Amino acid sequence: MACLNREPGGDRVMEIISECVISSVNLSEVVARMADAGRTQTEISDFLMAFGFEVVNFDVDMAYRAGMLRPLTRQAGLSFGDRACLALAQSLGLPVLTSDRNWAGLDLGIDIQLIR
Repeated sequence: MACLNREPGGDRVMEIISECVISSVNLSEVVARMADAGRTQTEISDFLMAFGFEVVNFDVDMAYRAGMLRPLTRQAGLSFGDRACLALAQSLGLPVLTSDRNWAGLDLGIDIQLIR
């Protein structure tokens, strides 16, 4: 979202976006925001797929991972979408890039990197 909204830190994400992965849950969130802005499904798909990132389906394993993260993240107020993102990073052993400072203090064994 930082890239799409031209927010601080978005440039850091743009440098590596073709190497990134995103959960289908989080992709849905991005699509919803773009649809709210009046873009069609074709426009959204063409725009997003041009970045070349990989979309990973949210499956049963991800559902359990995200669910098990809830007690560990509840105090920070993380949403289901936030936990879906963290579950994907956890399963792949990859870092998470975020602008959400609430994530910084979490001790989840996941490399959480703030983009700003």
